[in-house]
Amino acid sequence: MARLHELKPAPGSRKGPKRVGRGTGSGHGKTAGRGHKGQKSRAGGGKGPGFEGGQMPLQRKSPKRGFHNPFGQDFEEVNVGRLCRFAPGSEIAPGTLAEQKIIARPDSKVKILGSGDLDRPLIVRAHRFSAQAIQKIEAAGGKAEVIQG
Repeated sequence: MARLHELKPAPGSRKGPKRVGRGTGSGHGKTAGRGHKGQKSRAGGGKGPGFEGGQMPLQRKSPKRGFHNPFGQDFEEVNVGRLCRFAPGSEIAPGTLAEQKIIARPDSKVKILGSGDLDRPLIVRAHRFSAQAIQKIEAAGGKAEVIQG
């Protein structure tokens, strides 16, 4: 049986790297395949992808757009219709939603939205609720509780 530390390529199957700048006999001596002079022949030569020959690059020419709210909060949104998989009377919190893979992480903030139908009474704890979601949860005989924080 082959062991991982014993694996080797077949002899002659792998080609060594091209060694440039090692004399005229190699065929890649003198300029080492870089041509003559100029920026691209130098070590570290060439500019980055946004360089336009000294002209004002497009990403600096175009105006800034939009606004980033430093106090904005991201919520994971869950529709009321997805809560039907829980047993009637059960308590639902972000932790239980994460266990069922409805949301990604148990510590993320959750907002319950009103799309879909709910046919069982549930106690739902979340950070935010839409008005329609509260209406549907209470119409099914359940309770919507807001988590602070």
